[in-house]
Amino acid sequence: MVGAGFIGLEMAENLHHIGVKVTVVEAASQVMNMMDSEIAAPIHQHFKEKNVGLFLEDAVKEFVPNGDLIEVHLSSQRVIKADFVILSIGVKPDTFLAKSAGIKIGEAGGIWVDEYLQTSKEDIYAVGDAIEFPHPITGKPSLAFLAGPANKQGRILADNMVYGHKRKYQGSIGTAIAKVFDLTAGITGLTHRGLKALGRKHESTIVNAGSHASYYPGAMQMIMKISFDPDNGKLLGGQIVGYNGVDKRLDLLATTIKNGGTIYDLQEIEHAYAPPFSSAKDSVNQAGFNAENIIRGLFKPLSPFQFKKRSIKDSFVLDVRTAEEYSLGSIDGALNIDVDDIRNHLNMIPRDKKVMIYCAAGLRGYVAARILRQYGYDDIYNLSGGLKVYKQAMAEQSNPIFFKNEIKAKDVTEPIIPINIKTIEVDACGLQCPGPILKRKETIDVMSDGDQMEVTATDPGFFGDVESWCKVTGNKLITRESNSGEIKAVIQKQKKETQSLQTSLDHKTIVVFSDDLDKALASFVIANGAASMGKRVTMFFTFWGLNVIKDANKPKVKKDTMGNMFSKMMPSHAGELSLSNMNMAGMGRLMMKWRMKDKHVDALETMIQIAQETGINMIACQMSMDIMGVDKEELIEGVKIGGVANYLEEAEQSNLNLFI
Repeated sequence: MVGAGFIGLEMAENLHHIGVKVTVVEAASQVMNMMDSEIAAPIHQHFKEKNVGLFLEDAVKEFVPNGDLIEVHLSSQRVIKADFVILSIGVKPDTFLAKSAGIKIGEAGGIWVDEYLQTSKEDIYAVGDAIEFPHPITGKPSLAFLAGPANKQGRILADNMVYGHKRKYQGSIGTAIAKVFDLTAGITGLTHRGLKALGRKHESTIVNAGSHASYYPGAMQMIMKISFDPDNGKLLGGQIVGYNGVDKRLDLLATTIKNGGTIYDLQEIEHAYAPPFSSAKDSVNQAGFNAENIIRGLFKPLSPFQFKKRSIKDSFVLDVRTAEEYSLGSIDGALNIDVDDIRNHLNMIPRDKKVMIYCAAGLRGYVAARILRQYGYDDIYNLSGGLKVYKQAMAEQSNPIFFKNEIKAKDVTEPIIPINIKTIEVDACGLQCPGPILKRKETIDVMSDGDQMEVTATDPGFFGDVESWCKVTGNKLITRESNSGEIKAVIQKQKKETQSLQTSLDHKTIVVFSDDLDKALASFVIANGAASMGKRVTMFFTFWGLNVIKDANKPKVKKDTMGNMFSKMMPSHAGELSLSNMNMAGMGRLMMKWRMKDKHVDALETMIQIAQETGINMIACQMSMDIMGVDKEELIEGVKIGGVANYLEEAEQSNLNLFI
């Protein structure tokens, strides 16, 4: 599927539903490019859960027939083999007939019409996707390729043609929704990205909420983002992604925007409430409350991307989750103080730096910010949407799967549980962090060794957290699956001796600091040797070592002046590395490669490929990448982007740690 707009994703979802192996290719950096990146990120991660291929920032270069297959050649030099290809790459107004009739074409490329849907020619009217009309929010000419507005235009036009010009068309704010596998994604009005491009003053906030009351069974999570004018509170746009209840919240936002409403109107929306359908304080109300808190200056929000770009020198990062949550993963450099203990540890929080707070979903971060404000702290920020949104936005967004053309046996998804093993069912649906974690801990503590726990949760973060939790606690993850927003995992409690055996120091870790050919060779000889013995190996590439894992066929990447200077001075891939001694203007490197070939020693490029195939964990240091001007698109496939904490997590389980 080429193109990842609403139609492309709906097509991919339907094909996947009937059992077709689907790959989506999109030239942009995200699917549904009209949405903000952090709202599209959960959709990208959902592709991984569904085992659907996703190639982002990779345009199609050409199609090459190959027998019964079609080879899709991408700009990254990668080739995808497919049985058939569907193009869903956007539309534009077909104005040929209008131009031929001498009818005015507008600034946006559509047929110009007035408020009565009359064209520049008297007695000629136009409706539908081909017309352009001033956007209700911006007043600028815009296009709307949507069935709802087109149908409404038809009724308005019929009345105007029969009864005279009495009904005016108000324009469309672009309310759209789509089903993407188990998720629903919707948008109305303008996004942060669109408002920023227009130079329109605005603020945004993100709300994590449930489809209905969390204590009632079956509550599903959703992420809602609204944008608004901080001066008058006027609502400018809304975006939602979730499992259930997305449509009715989107309709409420759209109605408010269309009527020129404000975030204060959101607070007062009266919705049908009963625990199976909503919460007494619905997510739409909560978005309005959050927005008012921002306008009143009670806290300063930061998007995941603003949080990521923080200055390490001038900022202090505070994680206010529980210690158990913190142990399962955190943002690099964060100090963990439980929100309930902040007042007892104020001496650990500096007053001369920006204090950047985060929790799991945003609420505890807000509470922590209010506490610090009460104690005289002023420069305080809260991560909008919390770690839940941040992790999805910072994770690898693509899912570059290359499907093979053989028939495989159907995967067994149901756990095979011996009769003599006791299984305890745990319902954590509707609970947000740390709810599912606490539920697991409470249950595992009273279980006997060998017993199994079947946990059902609806928090999207549970899918990844449960695996990390099992590794940290030494218990065994038997199965894990996601279906219609409900995640089910079976965990077996391990005996104490088994737990200690699982966490024994048997991993191998290597820091690759150099881009000398001989040192890079030594790194991969040791790494591949350890991997061949069944050991887990992690290689952490930092500073000059990043040059070792650059892709020879990397795409062109836009860089700043310093980044371009670094790129020109450094090797562009492993094939250009020099020897640390006897390089002799490159002659030594050629001699070494010839000698290795003569002695049947694999070339460095081959060793790197073997490392990829054997599953060696390769991590590129994000801080070093920023300094050296290396972009993630320049690295070979499979390399993870991380920080020191990612490396140290592996090093703690290692009995061999090399610095090369």
